[in-house]
Amino acid sequence: MKKGIVWFRNNLRLHDNEALSQAIAQCDEIIPVFVFDTRQFRKDVWGHSKTGPFRGRFLFETVKALKNALQEKGSDLIIQTGKTEEVLQKLVTQYEAQHIFAPKAYTSEEIEIEEAVHRFSEIHFYHTTTMVHPADLPFYVAYLPDIFTQFRKAVEKQAPIRKEIPEPDQISSPEIVPTSLPKEQFFLAKPLPKDHRAAIDFKGGEAEGLKRLQHYVWETESIATYKKTRNGLIGADYSSKFSAWLANGALSARRIYWEIKKFEKEITKNQSTYWLIFELLWRDYFQFIAMKHGNRIFHSSGLKTQKKITSQNEEIFEKWKNGKTGDDFVDANMIEIQQTGFMSNRGRQNVASFLVHDLGIDWRMGASYFESQLIDYDPCSNYGNWLYVSGIGNDPRPGRKFNTKLQANKYDQDGTYREMWLEKPVGA
Repeated sequence: MKKGIVWFRNNLRLHDNEALSQAIAQCDEIIPVFVFDTRQFRKDVWGHSKTGPFRGRFLFETVKALKNALQEKGSDLIIQTGKTEEVLQKLVTQYEAQHIFAPKAYTSEEIEIEEAVHRFSEIHFYHTTTMVHPADLPFYVAYLPDIFTQFRKAVEKQAPIRKEIPEPDQISSPEIVPTSLPKEQFFLAKPLPKDHRAAIDFKGGEAEGLKRLQHYVWETESIATYKKTRNGLIGADYSSKFSAWLANGALSARRIYWEIKKFEKEITKNQSTYWLIFELLWRDYFQFIAMKHGNRIFHSSGLKTQKKITSQNEEIFEKWKNGKTGDDFVDANMIEIQQTGFMSNRGRQNVASFLVHDLGIDWRMGASYFESQLIDYDPCSNYGNWLYVSGIGNDPRPGRKFNTKLQANKYDQDGTYREMWLEKPVGA
C-alpha cells in the first residue's frame, strides 16, 4: 500500500491545492501534517518575534479550520510543534510513508528545511502560491525582468492562468493518532484584545477567506470600484483585504482570478476589475524575484551592488515603531499596525519611506518589524516592497520618497484617520 504525507505549509486549504490532489491521485492513503516550527516563533537578529501575536492567532485559527475540514472529508490533520524536518522524519517512520507532497517555498530558511527533509524521504514539490504558474512564464525565472512593467507586459500577453484544481470529495487516510493544537500561550504571551477601530476583523481559515471573497466580489460588488477606493484608510471594503488569507494559503490566488473573470462576464468588466488582477501580478512578481535572487532580497544592499549608508539608531527606530515621530500621518499608521496587525497599502508605503528616507534608518529593521506585526506577512511581498521603497529593488528610479504631509492632505484630507488613531485633533 502506497502512503504519502501531505506537508501543509503556506497552502492551508482544500480548494486548488495541487500538493493535496497529487497525493490523493498517487497514493492509496495520505497523512496530512502541519508543524508549528518553533524557529518561526523565536526572535530575529533585530529582537522582533518572527511570528507576532496577530499572525500567530490567525495561523492558529487557520490550522484549526483545516483540521476540521479534513475531518469532514474522512481524514485528519496531524499537528506537531518542533523542528519540521525532525517531526516529518519521525512521522515517515511511524506511518511507513514512502513519499512527501508539499508546496514549494522560495526563501532561504524554508528551502533549508526542504533540503533537510529531502535527505530522508522522496519529496514532490508543487507551486501553489502564485496566480501564474512558474512553468507558464514566457521566460526562465533566471531571465525574469528586473522591472515589473516588462514582466507584466510579457506575462499578460503570453502566460495563461491555469484552471483551479477541484476540492477532493473524500480523503482516504490510515488510522491517525489524534493530535491537538498547541495552547494559545505558544504564540500569545498575554490575551490579545480586539480594537474597535480595526479596518476588518480578520478570522483565520479557508471558509473565512472564501467568505471574504464572496463578500467583496458578489455581495457588495466592491471590486467594481477597487481602483478608485484602493488608497483608502478606513473601513473594510476600500480594498480587498485578501492578503492575510493569501499569505498562509487559506485562499488561492487562482480562485480570486477566476472569480474576478466570472464577475467580469456576469456583471461588469472595468479598470477596477483589471486592477485587482494587476495587484495579484505584483504579488506573483515578488515571489519570482525571490526565486531569481535568493538571499539578496534580505541583504542590506538589496538587488543593487552599492551599499547605502544608513543608521541603526534604536532610539529613533523605537519612536517610529511606537508612533512617536511627530509626523501625524506616519504615527497614526504605526499605531494602527501596533494595535491591529494591519495597515493599508498607502500607509505601508508612507511609513517605510519615512523610516528610510527621512529618518535614515536601515530598511531591514523596518522589514523585520513588519514581519513580526503584520497579520498578512509574506516574506517575498514584504521584503520586495521594502526594497522597492528603499530604492534598492525593482524600481528603475533611485528611491520612492513620499512627502508624508502631501500624502496626508491627499488621502486623509479632513484628518479623520489621524484623529481616530492618535485620539487627538490633527495638529494638536
